[in-house]
Amino acid sequence: MPAASRFFFAFILLSSLRLAFSDAPSAYEMLEKFDFPRGILPEGVVSYTLRSNGGFEVRLSSDCEFKVNGGYLLRYKRRITGRVERGSIVELTGVSVKVLVWFNINRLVKGDAEIYFYVGPLSASFPTSNFEECPKCRCGFDCASALLLDS
Repeated sequence: MPAASRFFFAFILLSSLRLAFSDAPSAYEMLEKFDFPRGILPEGVVSYTLRSNGGFEVRLSSDCEFKVNGGYLLRYKRRITGRVERGSIVELTGVSVKVLVWFNINRLVKGDAEIYFYVGPLSASFPTSNFEECPKCRCGFDCASALLLDS
């Protein structure tokens, strides 16, 4: 095969692969396919892997920390893992909450109108509507107020 033909073939192949991968759903869209709102993950997902058994790994651009209503501090590590099925995330690692001390959130369950966050056998629920938007690292869901405080 002449060099020009090989180049053209390689170009077409790479272009096709790029189009195929650009149609892949984002991590946020995948959450919605499993009945979770996109806002349970902060902005900054750079990649994710979802295996056939529901095991997943999400990579953020950096560790992420912010306050949420109730004065809780949430922390997402750069690497988050677990196993997902419709309405349930189990074996979760890389997400923790500070309530006097840090606790690892190890399971999420989606109810009709709320999400239950489990820390071992204990749980707290929050309205699903709280997670319609993705929080931003450092300022969470209320960046306007955080910008005013920083000024």
